[in-house]
Amino acid sequence: MRKKVTVVGAGNVGANTAQKVAAKELADVVLVDVVEGVPQGKSLDMLESAPVEGYDVKITGTNGYDETADSDIVVITAGIARKPGMSRDDLLMTNYGVIKGVTEQVAKRSPNAILILVTNPLDAMCWTAAKASGFPRERVIGMAGVLDTARFRTFIAEELNVSFENVTAMVLGGHGDTMVPLVRFTNVSGIPITELMDQQTIDRLVQRTRDGGAEIVRHLKTGSAYYAPAASTCEMVESILKDKKKVLPCAVHLEGEYGIHGLFVGVPVKLGAKGVEQIYEIKLSAEEAGALKKSAAAVQELVDVLKEKTK
Repeated sequence: MRKKVTVVGAGNVGANTAQKVAAKELADVVLVDVVEGVPQGKSLDMLESAPVEGYDVKITGTNGYDETADSDIVVITAGIARKPGMSRDDLLMTNYGVIKGVTEQVAKRSPNAILILVTNPLDAMCWTAAKASGFPRERVIGMAGVLDTARFRTFIAEELNVSFENVTAMVLGGHGDTMVPLVRFTNVSGIPITELMDQQTIDRLVQRTRDGGAEIVRHLKTGSAYYAPAASTCEMVESILKDKKKVLPCAVHLEGEYGIHGLFVGVPVKLGAKGVEQIYEIKLSAEEAGALKKSAAAVQELVDVLKEKTK
């Protein structure tokens, strides 16, 4: 029996994720959006590219949720981007309502699915989906660390003029200004980057990684990144569906790991057929541990707002 992936939200991130999943023939795809005609049109367009691209999967577009029944994975990209004049709390509460509603719909029809959250503010939306679904922590995962790490690897490879494939890195923490790129674990074919560039250059690349999303927004002016987020999401989907057991940085619900309780924070995990199959608790330096705690505190602030406003 074929695998089935639902992508909720047919905007740039969702549509590109759906296309990448289809192109890799990972699963049949259902694309869901509230805007009438958009998921239907985009899914038909993807389907019509199949004879040219050489993939053979079923792609369905819908405004409802019945077609999503028995999905193996549900990727949630639905929600709004922050607009001028909108506070972080405004964005938080609007997307809270969206994610809560979507999660309740998909969880009812696919009680055994693995949820991958992409909507911002990411870590708080994971908390929302976990609460709304009641799923165990192995099956609610946030996509952020894979993207942040990809950006860090890109900037290092460009700086050194080496292959992207040779750069290994790991970015932990919340998805935002407080993310924690682990320089100590970053290397080029095993050579620590501290041997290849000075501290000033490393600091500049770390900061550029933290500002990675904002840099793209500045260029686009009316939108945000979607190719790299979609590719990062697809890597997670592939690791789960193919039971690859890749070790990737993902936002997961911590229950004491790294001294953090009850929050979704980005840490290295093993992704396999059961979802999060292992959380790796690596020994951090005092400075790294402090940065991760600071990142977790920023996530806690958002969750506290949600708890207060949804009493």
